[in-house]
Amino acid sequence: MAKIKLIVSSTIEDTFQDFILSRKTKGLAEKTLQSYQSQFRAVAQHLDVSMEMSALKRSHLDAMILSMRDRGLSPNSINSYTRTLKSFLSWCNEQGITHLNIPLYKAEETVKETYSDAELELLLKKPDIRKATFAEYRDWVIINFLLNCGSRAATVRAIQIRDVDLDAGMVFYRHTKNRKAQVIPLCSAMISILREYLHHRGGEATDYLFCTETGTQLTENGLRQSIARYNTRRGVQKTSLHLFRHTFARKYLIDCGGDAFTLQKLLGHSTLAMTKHYCTIFDADLTKNYDNFSPLAQMKSKSSKIRVNNKK
Repeated sequence: MAKIKLIVSSTIEDTFQDFILSRKTKGLAEKTLQSYQSQFRAVAQHLDVSMEMSALKRSHLDAMILSMRDRGLSPNSINSYTRTLKSFLSWCNEQGITHLNIPLYKAEETVKETYSDAELELLLKKPDIRKATFAEYRDWVIINFLLNCGSRAATVRAIQIRDVDLDAGMVFYRHTKNRKAQVIPLCSAMISILREYLHHRGGEATDYLFCTETGTQLTENGLRQSIARYNTRRGVQKTSLHLFRHTFARKYLIDCGGDAFTLQKLLGHSTLAMTKHYCTIFDADLTKNYDNFSPLAQMKSKSSKIRVNNKK
């Protein structure tokens, strides 16, 4: 059936709200929809969204990019805004509203910050269960869990006790970003930690695994603040939950010799694109046995041999 071109004229802003409504009916996560709205508000500072959709031209989009650059926005921010606009305009094309689109603005490759081994040692030191609060003990277990599988914070919050199978050594993810079921393995150390934690935590099968002190589900902000307090008390200034995900990826690839395809499954990436991003940054092959290839290491080695021979 041929698509019917809309005749009624509408502003860019009104059309964008129609786009949001269409994404809701497609089942997009509320967080994604909120991100779209937030980015559109940022775009509106550089593009007149009150103009008629039919009047929008490529020159307006080019002027928008120039305005963003002149305001000092980072390439990654501009890339994020053009990504949202590209999705919006692609939908407009499908609806016969416009044939206009926008190329993605080139983002800068950034090195993902991670926790150092020294910081991890501080965070992984087990608290005295007899003296620690439930929150401190729970946060310690959560950090161990994040280093076991690199899961997202939203996923951690949604895990229920019934999702954990300690005998089989795995956990079922009830909530994932792409809404696909996911089963993740647990290492033997994590199984032991969870077994002890569940003994102290108690609860019913449908209760949340990592709960508040009153047994309710942790909020997104509550989890973030609790981990931040935990880290600060341990003398670690980095407090980001998401850094544990980057740290897991780095250590999995470099320290553990893991492969990209398995990492993709563990992190729940729909495609290899994001996983390749980690692989590019954390290239294990570059760091392996580098003393054999570094010009500095070779010169230092020769210098040491010369000193030894001279002493002889």
